[in-house]
Amino acid sequence: MQYPLPESIGPPELLVGREKEFATFNKWIDRIPERLSKSRAILARRKSGKTAFLQRIFNRLWSENGKVVPFYINIAEKKIWQADLAVNYYRAFASQYISFMERDEKPTTIPLTLEQIKEYGISKSIALFAVDVDSMITDQTRHHLDSMWKTASSAPERYAVAFNTSFLVMIDEFQNTGEYVYTDELHEIVDKSIPGTWHDLSESKLAPLLVTGSYVGWLINIIDTYLEAGRLKRFIMNPYLEPEAGLEAVYRYANAYEEPITNESAVQINRLCMSDPFFISCVIQSEYEGKDLTTEDGVVDTVHHEITDRLSEMSMTWGEYIELSLKRINTVNSKHILLHLSKHAEREWTPQELKEELGLSIDIREIKILLQNMFKADLIREGNTDNRYQGLTDGTLCLILQNRFEEEIATYQPDLPRSDIKQNFHEEIRRLKSEKKSLQGMINHLSGMMAEYQLTCEFRSKKRFSLSRYFENVKDDAEWNIQDVRMRVKFQRPDGKEMEMDVSAESDDGRILVVEVKKTKDPSGVSLIRDFLEKVKVFSALNPEKRIVPAFFSVGGFTEEARRYCEAQEIPIAVCLELFQAE
Repeated sequence: MQYPLPESIGPPELLVGREKEFATFNKWIDRIPERLSKSRAILARRKSGKTAFLQRIFNRLWSENGKVVPFYINIAEKKIWQADLAVNYYRAFASQYISFMERDEKPTTIPLTLEQIKEYGISKSIALFAVDVDSMITDQTRHHLDSMWKTASSAPERYAVAFNTSFLVMIDEFQNTGEYVYTDELHEIVDKSIPGTWHDLSESKLAPLLVTGSYVGWLINIIDTYLEAGRLKRFIMNPYLEPEAGLEAVYRYANAYEEPITNESAVQINRLCMSDPFFISCVIQSEYEGKDLTTEDGVVDTVHHEITDRLSEMSMTWGEYIELSLKRINTVNSKHILLHLSKHAEREWTPQELKEELGLSIDIREIKILLQNMFKADLIREGNTDNRYQGLTDGTLCLILQNRFEEEIATYQPDLPRSDIKQNFHEEIRRLKSEKKSLQGMINHLSGMMAEYQLTCEFRSKKRFSLSRYFENVKDDAEWNIQDVRMRVKFQRPDGKEMEMDVSAESDDGRILVVEVKKTKDPSGVSLIRDFLEKVKVFSALNPEKRIVPAFFSVGGFTEEARRYCEAQEIPIAVCLELFQAE
């Protein structure tokens, strides 16, 4: 697959999981050419993976070069003049469409100017490009901003009709269109009605919308106000991955940043981060001075740092979200209520129950107002009746709230029990260790996809080890002192054919361990071993000053003939990694 649109997540392999979400939306996208797909909205809090999700959809559709042309734009949380928004929107649309048609990635990354778009239209006899550009330039000169914006915003629908094709219009952070668009260049007069632009466009079956928003209540209010509730079907994206996908994310991030972890600590990181990929990435990249992600204490201390240190990426990101959301309700009572609802998100609460449970001095009416404001600020959700409210089932948010609010609340209510976050983390790991058997099963199953990552992480974290720790058939068990570990090492045969070693680990004494990894369920046979030895021979010739030691890791095991062959050739072999190994 090609990636004309750079993905905010970084290397493409860092996007993990989301199989169910992709399956749902792929089915929806497949029906767009049949004009059967209704516009949709993805609702999720910040750092839930929405942007990466949309960008991956764009890149897949661009690479497939099929019947649906993708268009992606992010609406920044920044003031913008309506004329500039119109020009930016149209340039992005036209450039991405031209990129798609010409199979040229560059216009997606570097949008064409209006003049370049007009020139392209003339050269390709696509009059609509030239007409639109002339219209927009004339309208801007005459200060006809609404006309400019109509030309830009309606482009996907108009071009779909004109060229008998289909577009998918993806607008990231859609709610910002109702807050940051100004009708004057000095940014003094905001036009909150801009979302109404898509009132009719959202009903298009030729160019349906897929919009996202990080402030769910705010986005829902905009949709209900300007687009009518039923025009965008809503999809709630869970910020958390399935446990196995979360563990995969730990391995991928650790490898990308060359951060030493062990199989055991990978599981610990995943559990404490609740399989939240953003939380995982913050821990792996943490600048905590005492970071050591190979031990239980090191994992706990680093996760605790990301939650509690005001300058950590995790804390600062959530701090911005909470502070913006609490602007209208920044009182100790609102914080007390919010923290309580977050801790007890499994049940609904009435204002009367909250007053009695928390010993609040304010009356029921004031509590109701606070609850309504918290709901509008995306910090809690409504219950099954108009008088019931419930905390968000977001464990990460709860941890941040505990750290930030408990001390302040305690000055008003000294009897309030305080949470020991670090101690809670250790208790969670103790519970984790009691699940050893099921966790080992998860690790072994994950080896079907992640064996190279697991080996790479193990070699980096242990650094000093004997091959017999991981492999059988070991004849020379001299200890290795690892100074460099790499995954997917590419090299060329003399005839130019490209080859690749799955994992290499170099010791300080000049030995290089090269490991072939086979992840299929079928046992590896002799032919695969021989193919591997051919690569070893070429790799050895390219590194004559090193002693190359081959090893073979096969998740599906080995045929009996292959086992005998490996033993005769003195090739160490392995079929799995144990999770909790005695040191």
